[in-house]
Amino acid sequence: MIDTDVVVVGAGPVGLAAAIELGMRGIRVLLAERNERVGAAPRAKTTNVRTRTHLRRWGIADRLAAEAPFGVDYPNNMVFVTRLGPEGRELARFADAFNASPKRDPRYPEHGQWVPQYRLEKVLLDKVRELPSVEVRLNTEFVTAEQDADGVTATLRAPDGEELQVRASYLIGADGARSAIRELIGAKMEGRHGLSHHYNIIFRAPGMAGAHDFGPAAIYWQIGKDGFSALGPMDKGDLWFFGPGGAKPGQSLPPEEAAALIRERTGIDLDFEVVSADTWSAHDLLADHYADRRIILAGDACHLHPPAGGYGMNMGVGDGIDLGWKIAATLQGWGGPALIDSYEVERRPVHRKVIDEAMANYAIYVAPPPPGIEEATAEGEAIRAKVGAGVQAGKAREFYTLGTVLGLCYESPLIAREGGPVPEHDSQFYAPSARPGCLAPHAWLADGRSLYDLFGQGFSLVAAADADAAEIDKAVAEAKALGVPLAVVRPDGVDIAALYEAKLALVRPDQHVAWRGDRWAGGALSRATGHLEAAVAA
Repeated sequence: MIDTDVVVVGAGPVGLAAAIELGMRGIRVLLAERNERVGAAPRAKTTNVRTRTHLRRWGIADRLAAEAPFGVDYPNNMVFVTRLGPEGRELARFADAFNASPKRDPRYPEHGQWVPQYRLEKVLLDKVRELPSVEVRLNTEFVTAEQDADGVTATLRAPDGEELQVRASYLIGADGARSAIRELIGAKMEGRHGLSHHYNIIFRAPGMAGAHDFGPAAIYWQIGKDGFSALGPMDKGDLWFFGPGGAKPGQSLPPEEAAALIRERTGIDLDFEVVSADTWSAHDLLADHYADRRIILAGDACHLHPPAGGYGMNMGVGDGIDLGWKIAATLQGWGGPALIDSYEVERRPVHRKVIDEAMANYAIYVAPPPPGIEEATAEGEAIRAKVGAGVQAGKAREFYTLGTVLGLCYESPLIAREGGPVPEHDSQFYAPSARPGCLAPHAWLADGRSLYDLFGQGFSLVAAADADAAEIDKAVAEAKALGVPLAVVRPDGVDIAALYEAKLALVRPDQHVAWRGDRWAGGALSRATGHLEAAVAA
């Protein structure tokens, strides 16, 4: 029997994020993955500002920047055309999608980044392997698990076929869309399956970048007479991706058919070397529950939506982080009985809102292009102008998503209640708010550091320059009594009272505000850590 604290099943970005969050707090983790996690066909290619901010917190944001195939300053443009080849016409253009420009922004400390998912996974896995309390087992399959009042016993199958018994306090199911752990706990995916089916073709094409006149971009979206498709440069070595619709579920294309389809849709005739040609399907699904006692789902195991807005992988990373710090706090004794239960309470409404955003963005991809869109006539020109104007007006919410990425706020019994209107959600525009539940407003310090760099691994008490020292002492005393790690943050040169609209703000390990006020509210830390009875008594 192998003894550990947490078993994480699945070493994609979600499982890796959970393992890092746990391992950096000294929690023992066995991370099991049934594959080698290698391949050239990534689904996700956008690491957004929130995920990169977590990488900064872990000390590895610069490592991901170094993995950018074309450099972090490669223009993250989205260009809509009828087709990429010489006969193509531009319809619309969006510059600096997903806030990927490396210029400094006052609203966040790390920009987004266009990078294949397998490169992100490499950076995360390297970090995991640096953590002495985390054991990684690739080519190790999850078989089943049983649980009792004290823990979980998982059965894993090693590469040689031997079955291993692992005893842990908790099990995280980050095992993807076909989750065996979801089935184990009896969770059902509710919503709509198989909305559309698409090919994911990876190909090598020397000379492709110079075979068109639309300039550098991350994605060229083709809306032509043959339908909708997307393609773009993916990695060094002239590696590109191509994603047309009309796929047959579960069937890959023979290389020669895939190459012919690329030529047909782009109008570019090159010697295409097809590396892979698999399929994916769009879904609108959310699990009816995320947990059964000590077994908890994260990522695609509990939510699936079309990749329209770059949310999916990043949202899953957020799941792993939320679970990681809450499980660690519980195991270390300072997390109360309600802390882990707050994971689903807080994350599920966020998942629903993000899925709704993705579905709204997805609509254009299944609408058939108007007939005559490629005709070299006055009528064709009018059609292109109309379609381009519609794309320009309607697709900004997909590529400028900061309001959704940073602006969604948690609601749960662990978050202090506050009067007044809840900040209105706008998918494109982010207005920082220190209202409890929201992401802590960011600021740059005079020495070039981020305010976030001062936050501790536990809770942080952000204090204005004129905050009453006696009130700070009360918070520190409550933290000591509960055994909660608390860093007091009094940044020079930042008007905290104006930025947070209070002299004191309690910030959680995930950088969300749990409470704010001018005087310390006894029990605020008890509530924020899941000791609800203690908070009520106080």
